[in-house]
Amino acid sequence: MSAEPATERARPGSAGAKDPDVSDPKLEVLPDARGEDKANVMVASLDKNEPLVTRKELWSYYLYYNGDNGVGPLGYTQTLFQGLATSAGHDPIAGPGSSCTASSASGQCVLPWGAGTRSVASIVLLANGISFAIMTAIFTTIGSAGDYGTFGRWLLFVVTVVCWAAQYACMALTSPSRWKLAMVLYIISFVSYGATLVFYAAAFPRLARNTPHSRMLRDKYENGEISAEEYEREESLEKNRISNISTMHSNVGYLATCALNLALLLPSTTAHSPLVDNYVLALDNTYWVLLGVWWFIYQLPRPGPPLPKGEHYFTIGWKQIWATVKTYKHLPYTFVYLVAYFLLADGLNTTGTLVTICQNAKFSFSFLTLTYLGLSQAIASTISVLGFWYIQRYWKISTKMMFGVTNVVTISISLWGMIGIWTDKFGFHNVWEFWAYNIVFGLFQAPYYAFSQTMMAELSPPGFDNMFFGLFGLSNRASSMVGPIVVQAIIDNTGNNWQGFPFLFALCSVASLIIWFAVDVEKGRRAAVNWASSQRK
Repeated sequence: MSAEPATERARPGSAGAKDPDVSDPKLEVLPDARGEDKANVMVASLDKNEPLVTRKELWSYYLYYNGDNGVGPLGYTQTLFQGLATSAGHDPIAGPGSSCTASSASGQCVLPWGAGTRSVASIVLLANGISFAIMTAIFTTIGSAGDYGTFGRWLLFVVTVVCWAAQYACMALTSPSRWKLAMVLYIISFVSYGATLVFYAAAFPRLARNTPHSRMLRDKYENGEISAEEYEREESLEKNRISNISTMHSNVGYLATCALNLALLLPSTTAHSPLVDNYVLALDNTYWVLLGVWWFIYQLPRPGPPLPKGEHYFTIGWKQIWATVKTYKHLPYTFVYLVAYFLLADGLNTTGTLVTICQNAKFSFSFLTLTYLGLSQAIASTISVLGFWYIQRYWKISTKMMFGVTNVVTISISLWGMIGIWTDKFGFHNVWEFWAYNIVFGLFQAPYYAFSQTMMAELSPPGFDNMFFGLFGLSNRASSMVGPIVVQAIIDNTGNNWQGFPFLFALCSVASLIIWFAVDVEKGRRAAVNWASSQRK
């Protein structure tokens, strides 16, 4: 096994060896095509043998994300799990046998755990930590194997089917005594849902490189009609276009799903059924199945090279990660971004979980109220994605600048929660604050996901998409194993959910400052293309 990472078109073990069955796209280090030889500008060529993206394929890509909007596995499943756990628990002040939902309850709720008890909020955070640990194992073991053959395509299919099955299995969660089963199904749903996001995103760079517009830009560059700098800028905007439209579809799907849920949550014939929450989950999952299946039908084949002889899909991932990490000297900005995103994702994901825990308790786990909140967030998200994209396209603002704006709001959310430690007037104690949170989250955090993905696409070496998006997913998910564990320990020691916010505020602040001051996207993009080119020489 070569010390260098395996490339999309060269076999590891023989650096530079060409696979006779796979075409070899060149990644060129070229002077400006107009003759302005002021700098060697790194430009990634497109593999002309890869099929051009069709309208059906692009729309099926968007529709998959429309269905994979997270309402079920990320939202309602946690609420159902937390609700059943709360109903099964007791108030530690009143003692065993008491109810956590009684009007005289202290607001604390614990469940038997091991030799003692643990708060429900702590158990939910622990479930998140376990979920992220499992995702870490998945991404490190088989994530980068998706660069070989059609394995990446099948990875997404398998984790999608697992998530669909776990969501339908939630129909069995009918009583508080099944809170442990609810925890298991929540973990399976959360893990498989998180995996779908990572493997779906890994298809994005290769898709963006093969759109008709990207091909046209490349032809113009090769014919000397545009400069290398203009080519890079316009190609970046094309990536942002696809990323923003797919994110918009996710939010439209979130909106549509919440609206459909009202058909079950409003009529008296279904609203008072003890299984209405389970029916809502089944409806949301069916929506995803109907929209998501088309991606597996219309996705065109763009396979990587065959798996090298002597290697295995379940071992090559670790070798790839070790080999990739050793390239940090050649890709400093890529790895600084990955480290900073590790911290930022940890802060944001754990903040979202903590606010959701407070929100669920405030609204007594009402699916109807949460649906209304989800609708407000979805409408705000859809508007914001289109608005941010229009602003960026009109003023030609860089991805990094747009991402920085969203990060300011990320910091502000945890800061607002921290205020709740010292006063009950503000800091996620009031109904209006949760409405404001969902609207603000929609306005700024939907673009956050789009721009963070585009940043990664710009800093990833072309042809190493699964490898680096696997690390990106690892930064997102492995980091979020740390935050929940730290915050649940803080909550267990203090008995106060709001005490977790200061840690999250510090985490988000440090990460945002690193990205702003230490990540140069233009230099990072060129270093990535240069490194990818060197692997094929």
